[in-house]
Amino acid sequence: MITTSLQAIAQAVNGQWHGDSPVIDYVSTDTRDIQANTLFIALIGQRFDAHDFLTQAQEAGAVAALVSRPLDSDFPHIVVDDTRIALGQLAAWVHQCSQTPTVGITGSCGKTTVKEMTASILSLKGRVLSTAGNFNNDIGVPLTLLRSTVDDDFAVIEMGANHIGEIAYTTQLVKPDVALVNNVAAAHLEGFGSIDGVKQAKGEIYLGLPQAGIALVNLDSCGETWFETVLAGKNIKTFSLHDHNADFFPSDIRLNEQGQASFTLHSPQGSLPITLGIMGQHNVSNALAAAALTMEMGASLSEVQKGLASLQPVKGRVSAFTLTDNVKVIDDSYNASVPAMKAAIDLLGEFGTTRWLILGNMAELGHESLALHRQVGEHAYPFQFEHVLTYGDDAKIISEVCQGQHFATHEDMIAFIRQQLQKESQSTHTLLIKGALSSGMGKIVAALKEIYT
Repeated sequence: MITTSLQAIAQAVNGQWHGDSPVIDYVSTDTRDIQANTLFIALIGQRFDAHDFLTQAQEAGAVAALVSRPLDSDFPHIVVDDTRIALGQLAAWVHQCSQTPTVGITGSCGKTTVKEMTASILSLKGRVLSTAGNFNNDIGVPLTLLRSTVDDDFAVIEMGANHIGEIAYTTQLVKPDVALVNNVAAAHLEGFGSIDGVKQAKGEIYLGLPQAGIALVNLDSCGETWFETVLAGKNIKTFSLHDHNADFFPSDIRLNEQGQASFTLHSPQGSLPITLGIMGQHNVSNALAAAALTMEMGASLSEVQKGLASLQPVKGRVSAFTLTDNVKVIDDSYNASVPAMKAAIDLLGEFGTTRWLILGNMAELGHESLALHRQVGEHAYPFQFEHVLTYGDDAKIISEVCQGQHFATHEDMIAFIRQQLQKESQSTHTLLIKGALSSGMGKIVAALKEIYT
């Protein structure tokens, strides 16, 4: 964060300043994360009120607080109507002061991978501020922006949402120069109401572009037609796996024995062979998006090539590891949507081993959940995987369609996997584990690591 004063922050958030004006180097919303010269922001949630922890924040070393009600003490503080809104205002101000060229990324799936790819490429050109972990909501995005400094050469900001209006809000804070909707799919339908609601929500990112901003559009997922209104007057660039009229497209896609893709990238600046350091043919589309985003920010073809090749897998997102000499696990347990599930199934289908499809529930799909889980099962059925295991009420339909096995508990599933691997110890196995974060499929991954290491 840029070094500033409490008085300057009060002006940025239109708050009432009380007490001294200490130097502020750091902002925190968590009393466990207090550093020198920290401003503590007392957020209020459905189940907590951080005003209750002001004493702990002060004892931990905070030098001031941002609150929604006056304090009966001489502790320096700023009073605002809503600390969540003030957090966003402060973050936007800090980021604007830093004047960093910024990429904004959203989409139903793959946005974290595109963010990591984009940051990897741009890091070859300079210092990159990027979203850490899953800090992509109305709290996480401001906390990311608050890390901005004048030394940053680029910012790569991921924006997620589970309701209409959330991306419109965070985009106002981020003010991207280049923006991407990576794709649109059935995800968070409980909050969006329908697939059209998803399209509307994701398209909000384009509304936040300046007049000279660049909108990157995936022609394979809605294309320009649905976003026609929000794209009006924008500088549009396109990418596609299949449409060679797009600005960025691939040819000669191949997978190696580790499931990593190579292809020829075609762009307005020329063509170049690309080899990805992560698994899955679906990541070719993500790589196209990252190439387009970064080349619009000044990256060369060779920097795109190097940045994509050097990218390391993100934990829980198609990350492979070896349990034994003949057992490989593909950990994709962090999250799940219909297209991500299908992509994982396609990846597993490439392996010539005993293949285990181990799936947990997809989340927040509303009244369409069972039908969408069935759709995943129908996609998996033609592969005739040797083992299909499921956990979670709606995921049960997948094992039924695929004539697999359903488990009521993680423990039962783990015991079955262990027993079956012992029975089939002479075979080579590939286990792909995936599900929504709420389905807890990471427990399966952790248990297998513990058993075999």
